[in-house]
Amino acid sequence: MPICRSTLATLFVGLMIVMPSVSQAENVKITPLGSHDGEFCKFDRAMIFEDPDGTRILYDAGRTVAGPDDPRLGKIDALLVSHMHGDHVGDKHLTSPNAGECGNPDISVKAVPNTNTVNIALATGAKIITGSEMPRFFGNKLKALGGDPKNSQLVRFGASRMVGGVSVTTVPAVHSNGINGAMIDGELGQLLQESGLTAYAGPPTGYVLQFTNGLVVYLSGDTGVTAEQETVVGGQYKAKLVVMNIGDTYTTGPTEAAYVINELIKPTAVIPSHANEVATSSGDTVAGTKTAVFSDAVTVPVHLPLSGRTMSFDGNGVCVSGC
Repeated sequence: MPICRSTLATLFVGLMIVMPSVSQAENVKITPLGSHDGEFCKFDRAMIFEDPDGTRILYDAGRTVAGPDDPRLGKIDALLVSHMHGDHVGDKHLTSPNAGECGNPDISVKAVPNTNTVNIALATGAKIITGSEMPRFFGNKLKALGGDPKNSQLVRFGASRMVGGVSVTTVPAVHSNGINGAMIDGELGQLLQESGLTAYAGPPTGYVLQFTNGLVVYLSGDTGVTAEQETVVGGQYKAKLVVMNIGDTYTTGPTEAAYVINELIKPTAVIPSHANEVATSSGDTVAGTKTAVFSDAVTVPVHLPLSGRTMSFDGNGVCVSGC
């Protein structure tokens, strides 16, 4: 039976309505959880990555997630920790979102010896996925607090582990990775603090995440320039989006980080992180900051991690909304 023109027109309009929603559903959503809404501030590291299948991964909860009761968290399936320093694992945290100032957030809530990461994992039932010697540390913490130590899971360099539809692997980072004595109960923790030493937790890590829409994201963690950024991240995994720490002194500075982006990885886009400064005012980059220097030096689009603003990326690393 022939289809009349009015029926074809109706079908066409229906498809036009459905297609954008299907396309949107295939994007990866990234939501920074910084200290102050709409800004990129001093201690901002934390980000939530949401796959099209609904899997939600929290990266480096640090000090700006206001504990497990932070209303911005929602469902969390896994937490990633690049290394054990307090500003990444969370030795303390915000009293509440927007507390204090962008350059001096109120992070007066003590989270040791548990850490913000462990407290969030316990409350949400999320797994903690880490490399090096960190999994046993987190597993023992979970067990001591009545949680399941099996929720702390290992992924070594060169291997991968699935969280929902997201593949997670660790890649080398050049940094230190000591556990502060304040995170260790008893006499050992006290002795470490008194001696000014830390407990060895293995090498620090970066991460490569592969999402179900084909997007590959590299999370640098705190690192200097490494050969693996070219051979593994750029060559093997062909990362299209990079979250690059640019804070200098403790990690790559803005010009070093720009070299990694322009010459080694060559992604489609980059999100700066760990700038250790008041990087924005009213959402705009502050002139003369490390973030401004980095943005001017790179040759790909730079998307600022403004707290609470969700960005959506397609499989090629192109931001399609929120940037």
